[in-house]
Amino acid sequence: MDHLIQDLRFSLRVMLKSPGVTLIAVLCIALGIAANTTIFSVVNAILLRPLPYADPERIAVLYETQLQRGIEEDNFSLHDLQDARASVRSFSKIEAYGPRSLVFSGHDEPERVLGALVSANLFEMLGEKPIHGRLFLEEEDRPGAPGVILLSHALWQRRFNSDPKIVGQTVMVNATAHTVVGVMAPHFNFPYQQEAWVPATPILHKGERVDRSLVAMARLRPGATFEQANVELEGFFKRLEREYPDSHAGWSARAVTLREDFVDTEIQLMVLTMMGAVICVLLIACANVANLLLARATARQREIAVRVAFGAQRRRVIRQLLTESVVVALVGGALGILLAVWGIHLMEAAIPQENQPPYWMRFVIDGNVLLFTLGIAVVTGLVFGLAPALQAAKTDLNDTLKEGGRGAGGSVLRNRLRNGLVIVEVALSLLLLVGASLFIRSFLELQSVDSGFDTRPLLTMRMYLPSGIYAQEDEAAMTRRIEDVVRRIEEIPAVEAAASSPTIPLSGGGDDAPVEIEGRPAQPGKEPMVFYTGVTSRFFETLGISLVKGRGFTEPEGAELSRVAVVNESFAQRFWPKREAVGRRFRFPTQLDPEKAGWFTVIGVVPDLYNDEADDKPLPSAYLPGPYYIARNPGILVRTRLDPAQVTAQVREAIRASDPHLPVYDILTMEEVRQLGSWQYSFLGKMFTSFGVIALFLASIGVYGVLSYSVSQRLREIGVRVALGAQRGDVVRLVLRQGMGLALGGIALGLFGALGVTRVVSGILYNVSATDPVSFGGISVLLATVAGIASYLPASRAMAVDPLDALRSE
Repeated sequence: MDHLIQDLRFSLRVMLKSPGVTLIAVLCIALGIAANTTIFSVVNAILLRPLPYADPERIAVLYETQLQRGIEEDNFSLHDLQDARASVRSFSKIEAYGPRSLVFSGHDEPERVLGALVSANLFEMLGEKPIHGRLFLEEEDRPGAPGVILLSHALWQRRFNSDPKIVGQTVMVNATAHTVVGVMAPHFNFPYQQEAWVPATPILHKGERVDRSLVAMARLRPGATFEQANVELEGFFKRLEREYPDSHAGWSARAVTLREDFVDTEIQLMVLTMMGAVICVLLIACANVANLLLARATARQREIAVRVAFGAQRRRVIRQLLTESVVVALVGGALGILLAVWGIHLMEAAIPQENQPPYWMRFVIDGNVLLFTLGIAVVTGLVFGLAPALQAAKTDLNDTLKEGGRGAGGSVLRNRLRNGLVIVEVALSLLLLVGASLFIRSFLELQSVDSGFDTRPLLTMRMYLPSGIYAQEDEAAMTRRIEDVVRRIEEIPAVEAAASSPTIPLSGGGDDAPVEIEGRPAQPGKEPMVFYTGVTSRFFETLGISLVKGRGFTEPEGAELSRVAVVNESFAQRFWPKREAVGRRFRFPTQLDPEKAGWFTVIGVVPDLYNDEADDKPLPSAYLPGPYYIARNPGILVRTRLDPAQVTAQVREAIRASDPHLPVYDILTMEEVRQLGSWQYSFLGKMFTSFGVIALFLASIGVYGVLSYSVSQRLREIGVRVALGAQRGDVVRLVLRQGMGLALGGIALGLFGALGVTRVVSGILYNVSATDPVSFGGISVLLATVAGIASYLPASRAMAVDPLDALRSE
């Protein structure tokens, strides 16, 4: 301990004695550690921190599957859920939830919040308790039970002014009286960002077995395993298939862990890719500081030699030098934490409000992150300090202590080590910058995708039809309200056309269903899947889309259960590749109500539209008259003559005039919708660009530092060369040759590494090859240019060497 205290004191004196060297080393390490701490906070939140539930590793998420149709994850119907509770014994509890829009009305303007339907014992299974009131009772989750509701803490504060007497009060939700039974704890917004919860059974009990709208969750019994549960689920669904062949032919189910459900493979790949990137940044920083310490070790050779001559053991010298390195790293780590706090705020700001992560995924610097930062600071100090310490400890006493001993300034091995570190820096920088280029090019490719229509004059929004006013079975009233809203909007002078559909292109909506084609043999349970939605008559006109063949809906057809449909080109080419699609017929054998079931005649073909994000391939799609697909949250599309944002207030007024109980939300221009669809690529591009710029900066410093040191060690040689007739250009070429040699070596090594590493992220690129020649070639040229600039500065210094001064100094 005495020796450690001595080493620490001496380390501080050495750091203060060379403030410039210390500052550069601390800043390099701080940048590397800040990047690692920032991204590790993401890794910790997504992959490491335990989920905030009781015994989460025993909680399963259940999905229905139909592999013959390519359905790997579908939800449960309420009836399947109830049967599973009685049959699957591997689980002690089986509960469920389903997203649901909830409209709060009363004295204030109606407010739509993202809520959820939940089974009565779900929160108890998760180990959650309210801070006010109680959870749902089982009798409140039965058909015909009076309305009750749980509020989130944020909603309680925002809409009810933190009223301590809220429990027991009646509030209007979806135009129906609900009694508030509890307020949940702060930051609880299960499953993602929900703000209120109501029992599921009173709302869903009239549904069919094909109404798969609930995400099932279950807790394993003591001693049971996921493997046993999956075997039992398969057997249970075989019984359902025998009992309900029309709705369950070919269906099965599987159980996955809660973590696996919340964090899919693509998210894990993105997070681990970013973690790999920041590790590269830290390695570059380590290489830079190691080079710096190697140069300083050369200047300290005489000091070290004197200490050894007076009896200091070499391992004692190594320990002292490693202590100095670790102290530098710890100081850099402390500064890195401060920079990481800033970095986390910047990273969160780069995520659009509409795509905020779930409530349990909080990016904070907690105990795990601090422990990680401490660990990498110590390891970093040992990594970048080990090579200089070992080299310094090998000092030859005789050569070093000789008065004026030349050549002690740097051994061949030491110079090779420093050159090797620069080559590694350049290689890692190229790897990061190529990754940044690939993601940026993916973002640009996605931005250039032809959405099939001009997005600029379009305004989009959704409204919600409360169940207390518009009963599920009264679809005619819902259809009339939607038609009235569209009519009122079209009366606005600045509006060219308006339409409604559950589907907003590039934003989602609609559904998938098995389809049967007339003239082809029926294949129950094996029918191909297509996308379908309902639209009002001027849907395609509002989007500005011209039909490829046939015609669109007339106004009467769009407002009635007309047996006509418009399909997209993918639909037509898949089912009638060499025949005329117009006039052909198809039907949905299992999806539509008996009243709506029947054969649809194709009256038109439209170009493919991206129903979801533009990085998803357009599916074969069928557009039906609006009454065939009535949603409580219909989308509204408005084509304007002005800037779409300028007519927002008028559109809201038109909807309020039609029904003041209808809340309007998700108001976005279509251009904003398009931008939101590619935010992930923009986010990754920004992150990798940040890392790449840091890496490029550090690598350029590395090249400059090595060449500056080399020039300082070769002043006598350069002076002799100039004295013997060498031209200034010869001196410049001598230094540039060395610098560019290091850079080209690093570029070659980096290209080889990038060819392998970029294949790992090929699955999350869009329309860009993992070996994209533009990215590889452009980044190589950029690095070579930066290396040339960094090399020229020491070269200009060498060019200014006076041969008489250089020879006199010797």
